[in-house]
Amino acid sequence: MKYLVTGAAGFIGAAVVEKLCAQGHQVVGIDNLNDYYSVSLKKARLAHIAHHLFCFVELDLANRQAVSALFTKEKFDKVIHLAAQAGVRYSIDNPMAYADSNLVGHLTILEGCRHHDVQHLVYASSSSVYGLNQKSPFQTSDPVEHPISLYAATKKSNELMAHTYSHLYQVPTTGLRFFTVYGPWGRPDMALFKFTRALYQGESIDVYNHGDMQRDFTYIDDIVEGIMKIKDIIPNACQHWNVETGSPASSSAPYKVYNLGHGSPVKLMDFIDALERTTGRLARKNMLPMQSGDVYQTYADTEDLFKIIDYRPQTPIDKGIARFVHWYKGYYSINE
Repeated sequence: MKYLVTGAAGFIGAAVVEKLCAQGHQVVGIDNLNDYYSVSLKKARLAHIAHHLFCFVELDLANRQAVSALFTKEKFDKVIHLAAQAGVRYSIDNPMAYADSNLVGHLTILEGCRHHDVQHLVYASSSSVYGLNQKSPFQTSDPVEHPISLYAATKKSNELMAHTYSHLYQVPTTGLRFFTVYGPWGRPDMALFKFTRALYQGESIDVYNHGDMQRDFTYIDDIVEGIMKIKDIIPNACQHWNVETGSPASSSAPYKVYNLGHGSPVKLMDFIDALERTTGRLARKNMLPMQSGDVYQTYADTEDLFKIIDYRPQTPIDKGIARFVHWYKGYYSINE
């Protein structure tokens, strides 16, 4: 098939492109290569995944005419939409970037799918939509009306927009709420990358809420495997579904939302301990209060997804951290 992958130079996007090409699919990847973090890392990812079945186009999703022309030219079978302005904390100081990328960009993709009979749109949502929810594990049947960052609000908006297009135009959409993705080629603004860099540069690490936090860290290969399996399961309308008794993750339209996480939260201090063991270095910890927009815990209930794709994330945290550190040392030519 022919796939469009947005955010193809990003952490998850590049890994998805690599897997699709390995499966023999033709892939067009787009990315605007913005400077939210190192552009050289994004270009290195693109070089790493170069393949005769992959064509990269530098394109901003907010460019409506260009996105529309791309859909008209390429006639995609399916779309995996992973592009977004990421980062909870960044959204506090740079809100307009999220409107352009996460709202306008999502709408241009929905319009492309609507007008070109795309078979299935799979898009990235986020565990951040659970916001002030305290019940755990987080279930897709839980209400998500109280996000605590603009990033989270845009991701919830993406789900609402997708449902509208599924309802009005019968565009089949599947949203995946990712839980703290980590691994080789990861994002420099994420905890593992920042902590590892600090350890090798002899700097202290910032530990928020004085270390009293938990995250459902999910290894990149497990995320990609989930995407690969769900892309072929096109949602159908649930004929007997209704608002009063049905799950908000389903609908009378061809619309679904799933959690995609490891399903076993790790204490932040245990995470740091595992990194110290892997690197053989002790971290100097700068203990700080909770930051605005952060939550105490993320914890995915993935049972509904497991029933559909018969897959659970496999990679334990110590093995995932070791793989990241091995990549990091190779990428930055660190010899010990």
